[in-house]
Amino acid sequence: MNTELIEKTERLREMMAREGLGGILLNAQHNFAWLTGGRANGIDTSRENGASYLLVRADGRRFSIANNIETPRLFAEEISPEDFEAVELPWEREKADPELVINKAKALIQGDLVSDLPLHSTVRPVENLVAGCRYSLTAQEVERYRGLGSDAGKALAGLAGRIAPGESEIEIARKAGDALAEYGIRPVVLLAGTDERIANFRHPVPTVKRWEKVLLVAVCAKRDGLIASASRIFCIGDIPAELQRRTEAAAYVFGSLLAASRAGTSGAELYETAAQAYNDQGFAGEIRRHHQGGACGYRTRDWVAHPVSGETVRPDQAFAWNPSITGTKVEETVIITGGGAEVITASPGWPQIRTEIGGKEYISPGILSL
Repeated sequence: MNTELIEKTERLREMMAREGLGGILLNAQHNFAWLTGGRANGIDTSRENGASYLLVRADGRRFSIANNIETPRLFAEEISPEDFEAVELPWEREKADPELVINKAKALIQGDLVSDLPLHSTVRPVENLVAGCRYSLTAQEVERYRGLGSDAGKALAGLAGRIAPGESEIEIARKAGDALAEYGIRPVVLLAGTDERIANFRHPVPTVKRWEKVLLVAVCAKRDGLIASASRIFCIGDIPAELQRRTEAAAYVFGSLLAASRAGTSGAELYETAAQAYNDQGFAGEIRRHHQGGACGYRTRDWVAHPVSGETVRPDQAFAWNPSITGTKVEETVIITGGGAEVITASPGWPQIRTEIGGKEYISPGILSL
């Protein structure tokens, strides 16, 4: 019995009952991965739409609607006929008739049909409602996430033995991608910035610039649909005192966010916590230079903390916090459990910054000197 699928189907059923809906189509690649426990409907990953539509009816009955090109592979490698009933469409008709999938879905339900993505003017997109069903991780997802975070942390730590001064950011990014691939992880974001580019740009897309002294590598690492984010800073030789001071200040903001990340806390309250932490460290203006991160899971960020955010932290929800101060950054992914914020992306053997907040110690990644 697929207990994870049953639990998620029940969440969708409860949502549809509240909204008075007859069925929902899930076509986005992240929602397909969520409902199926990490399986994929992606062929063309340049777009959000996947190659199969999952239909969940108000009574919990589930279908896969896909063309005759994709259906055989999906049921051989991704999903089970015990979990989803196949509705196969001729690919020629699917291409010729943009309403074919919608009409097939409507014929299988009673009541209003909605979808996660905008599909047609007659079908209301409700990604916000689906997201609410995703936020609290199941027990199985927590274990998969812990495994992903652990492996991503190991890959980043192991990168130290692969890279060398004088290499370009592009070459370093390639090696980081290779390190992640050895764990079956694909980066959906991979940044590598060296020296002055770290201070100049919060998102240093890799260039031909060569590494001289300081290197920042940031990844959003994806496996089984889940995404874990982490950043690491490498330094050749002695760590400049100002870089160390700024990184410790960013670690204080990170620790403050972890301390405040409790079920029921709003995104606006978390933003204010970060703003106060920056101010306490003498870097009040830095919060306006970049967002601090927020909820994550099957997307790099489901929502970001900002001054008027009404979203609230859910039990067993994942967050990626990424406070930054010009020239440096601290980023890890955590899961909010009954015991607080559990960091899942820590790198073994990596230098640590210990910050005490409210009588509790929080650990952030420091700078690795090579």
